[in-house]
Amino acid sequence: MIDNLVSGTALTGRQLTILVITGAVLWFIAAMLLRVLGPTGIYEGSARVWLYLLVIPGTWPFVALTVRVAGLAVDQKAIALAIVTGTAILIDGVALAWLPWIYGDSVELVAAAGAVILWGAGVALALGLALNKRV
Repeated sequence: MIDNLVSGTALTGRQLTILVITGAVLWFIAAMLLRVLGPTGIYEGSARVWLYLLVIPGTWPFVALTVRVAGLAVDQKAIALAIVTGTAILIDGVALAWLPWIYGDSVELVAAAGAVILWGAGVALALGLALNKRV
């Protein structure tokens, strides 16, 4: 089954498995971090601007770790980070719909945390495109 999923891509079944697991783990880390930080006022005023700005350099170590753990070649980064990000977004959508308490105890905290995760996903996709090289 995994062979069918990776046919047409430059990824192996092992890499695909690692990328999906990485996406799930990174989503969980982000969700728990935002759950803890939400009540501190991180989504209010200028703190929100700083949070969004800090997501950009904060995403970089996870991109580098993903590249290393999955053993990605220079031309695999865009598709690989799309898979990681897609996994995280899918989990985020399910969590927002059926398990919103994961993000906080108010609609505002839930919405703000979901938005930050989506922003981080966009940052990861942009980094994947920027880092991808043609062979």
